[in-house]
Amino acid sequence: MKKLLAVACAAVMSHWAVAQEKGILGQEDSPNVALKSINIGDCKWTEGFWADKFDVAEHSMVPYMGEVLTGDVGHALNNFKIAAGMKEGEHKGMRWHDGDFYKWMEAAMYVYAQNGDEKIKEEIDGYIDIISKAQEEDGYLQTFIQLTDDVDRYENRKYHEMYNSGHLLTSACIHYRITGERKFLNIAIKHADLLYTIFSPSTKQYGRFGFNQTQIMGLVELYRTTKDKRYLDLAEIFINNRGKYKVEDHPTTVGYPIGDMVQERTPLRESSEAVGHAVLALYYYAGAADVAAETGEQALVDALDRLWENVTEQKMYVTGAVGQAHYGASSHRDKIEEGFIGEYMMPNMTAYNETCANVCNSMFSYRMLGLHGESKYADVMELVLYNSALSGISIEGKNYFYSNPLRMVNGSRDYKLHNTETPHRLPYLECFCCPPNLVRTIAKSSAWAYSLSKNGIAVNLYGGNRLDTKLEDGSTLILNQVTNYPWEGSVNITVEKCKKDAFDMMLRIPEWAVGTTVKVNGEAVKAKVENGKFTTINRKWRKGDIISIDMPMETKLVEGHPRIEEARNQVAVKRGPVVYCMETPDLPEDAQILDVYIQGNTPLVASYNKDLLGGITTVETTLLIRTNQSESKMYNTVDKPEFKQYKTKLVPYYSWSNRGDAEMTVFMPVVWSDL
Repeated sequence: MKKLLAVACAAVMSHWAVAQEKGILGQEDSPNVALKSINIGDCKWTEGFWADKFDVAEHSMVPYMGEVLTGDVGHALNNFKIAAGMKEGEHKGMRWHDGDFYKWMEAAMYVYAQNGDEKIKEEIDGYIDIISKAQEEDGYLQTFIQLTDDVDRYENRKYHEMYNSGHLLTSACIHYRITGERKFLNIAIKHADLLYTIFSPSTKQYGRFGFNQTQIMGLVELYRTTKDKRYLDLAEIFINNRGKYKVEDHPTTVGYPIGDMVQERTPLRESSEAVGHAVLALYYYAGAADVAAETGEQALVDALDRLWENVTEQKMYVTGAVGQAHYGASSHRDKIEEGFIGEYMMPNMTAYNETCANVCNSMFSYRMLGLHGESKYADVMELVLYNSALSGISIEGKNYFYSNPLRMVNGSRDYKLHNTETPHRLPYLECFCCPPNLVRTIAKSSAWAYSLSKNGIAVNLYGGNRLDTKLEDGSTLILNQVTNYPWEGSVNITVEKCKKDAFDMMLRIPEWAVGTTVKVNGEAVKAKVENGKFTTINRKWRKGDIISIDMPMETKLVEGHPRIEEARNQVAVKRGPVVYCMETPDLPEDAQILDVYIQGNTPLVASYNKDLLGGITTVETTLLIRTNQSESKMYNTVDKPEFKQYKTKLVPYYSWSNRGDAEMTVFMPVVWSDL
């Protein structure tokens, strides 16, 4: 009898391994995760918003980016070819350009996982062969160092070797999970073994080296893939080293800001404020969440909880964007670039909001969703995806923003002084970290739509899709989701196949969706339906069961916290998860964006237009345009303002700057009284 039970248990465990061995996070054996990744490819967008975005990613974003990075514009592949001895030349591009190429490879593999196009795999396999030839015998791989005579390995952290390493390890793990082939993985293992040899002793020489912490996520994924605990141990060493050493000049830190800028003044477990470069910080926090998922260390989880709350409640824009300033200082007066400044300091026109930082915000929240199983983390993921992430790329998928301000005013800034801030999207950015980061996120978005719970499935993101996966016990679950979300709030999920025993359906009710109703086969569920929470329905599901979710999709005015001075007496417009903006193509020719006011009592009417900006819902309203605004002096005496009414429409923030050069604003001054 015991033998039979052992065999049965082994069978269940083997099914679970099958269910989870191909997740974007390899959490099949992670002991401290409430909601685990589904397999890559188990969910496919079928119709609607995200199906359209994935189609653009498949046919435009990924192919176009590949042309850029494998040609003479991006030069990333050329760097590998030169290092491999296959081409003459010198290194071009940023020192971290290798990582950009790895991210693009990862994006291409997500597309391959969806469409099975062997041409994609063959192309990527060819690049892997080149990378293998570029790798040195002991595992070292960083083309900038390899092709530059006057620098040595791990001489200075500003060369971003750890950043490139992290994206190499992550991309290789994803390639292995999708294809089952080890050649890219073997490159990663060889490289990680070298990292372990050099950095595991945790000497003072290298103690402050890993400041751009993508290697932590990469090492954890490599541990999850190979089960070699050295990689997890090394990931934790990189966490433990931050804040361990005095913030002072050191040979490996010369030439790059120190202290709060790179999150090294305060040890992570003691941190309560997100500081410094926003991308560095959020990669760091995401990696720490991966480590916590394996170790279960409560002090680490507590710190991440504090940091997540600080980011989302005191330093995040209404669009889900983060990293308030291009230049600034921390509370310790450390120099800050592209990062977090003080709480509630939220400029609109000079908001930096690097696309990478916004994407990293969703990556961090996805990991926190896994740790805690609470819907608030998916709320932030969704907010970012529909707004501050998508704003980083044009509708046709070939032009990019690096920074994502909430207001654009022509002539207000000299953009020659701000090389990563531009008044319109560009076809190539010299610092190319953001475009592939965003494209890989769009390409893998269906894998974020659902998570596996201990006894069921969680619906994290809504959109037309088909899910064919296995639950924790190895049983098959097939769901079909039909919706025109986010333009409409009605969602129908049909059960096409499931086990006979009862299991949980966890349905995320967004924070904004007050008054949501949930029915099964036309009858209201007994489970509590509360906005900002998962509604969990446990029952014996049957083929043909239909879950109907109706979220009131009302257009709302949103105001900031009273301490956000830059948004005082201003409001933004939000409908469902989508934040709107006013753009000058929808104003009279003589009107400027700074002339625009909104009436607090004006009707806000949603209207879908399939022919505008790839198909969007606009918000039609009547705005006020001030006609006696004075700009002659810095300060002017005030006459009674004069306005004219103008009937127009607002467009989703992500869609702005797709109709030529334009001014734009998310927040508008509000006039509450009748005129």
